[in-house]
Amino acid sequence: MSETTPRTGEKTNRAGGVLAVIPARGGSKGVPGKNLAPVGGVPLVARAIRACAGAHRVDAVVVSTDDPSIAEVARAAGAEVVLRPVAIAGDTATSEAAVLHAMDAHTAMSGAAADVVVLVQCTSPFLTSEEIDGCVAAITDDGADSAHTVAPFHGFVWREEPGPQGAQGVNHDRSTRPRRQDRPQDLLETGAAYAMRADGFRAANHRFFGRTALVRTDPARVLEVDDPADLARARVLAELLDPATTTPTRDDVDAVVLDFDGTQTDDRVLIDADGHESVSVHRGDGLGIAALRREGLPVLILSTETNPVVAARARKLRVPVLHGIERKDLALKQWCEENGLAPERVLYAGNDVNDLGCFALVGWPVAVAGAHDVVRAAARAVTTAEGGRGAIREIAAWLLGPTLAR
Repeated sequence: MSETTPRTGEKTNRAGGVLAVIPARGGSKGVPGKNLAPVGGVPLVARAIRACAGAHRVDAVVVSTDDPSIAEVARAAGAEVVLRPVAIAGDTATSEAAVLHAMDAHTAMSGAAADVVVLVQCTSPFLTSEEIDGCVAAITDDGADSAHTVAPFHGFVWREEPGPQGAQGVNHDRSTRPRRQDRPQDLLETGAAYAMRADGFRAANHRFFGRTALVRTDPARVLEVDDPADLARARVLAELLDPATTTPTRDDVDAVVLDFDGTQTDDRVLIDADGHESVSVHRGDGLGIAALRREGLPVLILSTETNPVVAARARKLRVPVLHGIERKDLALKQWCEENGLAPERVLYAGNDVNDLGCFALVGWPVAVAGAHDVVRAAARAVTTAEGGRGAIREIAAWLLGPTLAR
C-alpha cells in the first residue's frame, strides 16, 4: 500500500494501485475561471486534490488541465499535472477522454498502469475522502466493476411534454400521491466521484459498465457548482460543512519565520515626492512577536525586499532579519542548519508565490488571509486576519493562547 510522510501526508506511488484523476479545464461558460474559484478560502481544484490525498485507498492524484494557472495551483496542492491536448480540451470534450489520456500519461511517468481509476469532479466542493474510499472499496473489496456516489432523493420528478395533458410524472403516477415511506427509494447521482476497474473502463470507454455499485452520501453535502448562484451557495455552506482548520500549538513549533510585505504589511507601499517608501504595520503583530520572543521561540524576518524599512521594522521588534534575498528557501535552509533547527518544526508565514519554496521546506507553511490562491492551496493553515491586519498576532495566539501567555 501507499506510505505517508509525517509532514505532508504525501503518498508514494506503488505499482498498479489506485489513480485519482481530476479533470479541470480552464474554460467555463457558466462561471469563468470556475476551477480556481475559492470556496472556504481554497480553490475548487485544490479542494478536490485534498479530498483525494486524504483518501487512504488512493495512491496517486493527477490533475488533467489545459490551463497554466490551474496547473500551478494543482502542483502546489501536491498533485501531478497532465497537460491536456487541445483536441480534448474544448467544450464538447468528455471527462472519459480526459481520464483515458491522464491514465496513459501517468503510466508513462510512473512505469505502472493503475488497477483502479477514480474520476473526481472539482465542481463538487464537499466531496469527502471517505466517500472516495467507499467508491474504491466497492470495487476492490466487494467486486463491483464501477461505482459512484449517490444521495437519497424523495422528490416527485416531472417532465414537460407536448400534448393535451402537459407535464407528466417521471418517477410517479400523477394520479396518486404515495407517502414517502410507501415509494421505492430513489437515489440521485451526485456527479462527485466515479471509480472504475481500469481495464474495464478502457474496454467500455465509459464510466458505467459491468456491475455498478452505489455509494450513498449525505444529501446535505451534495452541491454541483455550475453557475454563479451555485458558487455563492457553496461559499455560504463551507462555513457550516468544512472541518475546523488545523492550527499548530507550541508543542509543534520550534521557530517562527515571517515574510514581510503582504504578511506583516497590507502589501501597499506609500512613496513620497523624494522617493522615500513607507508601509503600514499592525501593533498587534508587534505584540505577538514580542510574546513569541519571551517564550524563547526564535523569530526571523525573511524578505526579498532591500528597502531599509524592513531592517527598521526588525530593529523595532528586536528580531534578526535576512532581506534582499533572492532564494528565500536556500537562506531559510541555511538559517535552520546554523541554528540547529529541524525544518519540519519551523512555522513559515507568507502570502505570495515567492514563498512557495519555503512552504515546501518547513513543517508548518501558513498563508495569511488574502494570500494568492496558489499559496493558500499549499498552506497547512490559513489565518483569518489579513497581512498587515493582525495575522501575526493570530499566529502567536495559536501557539501561546489568546492572551499570549503560557
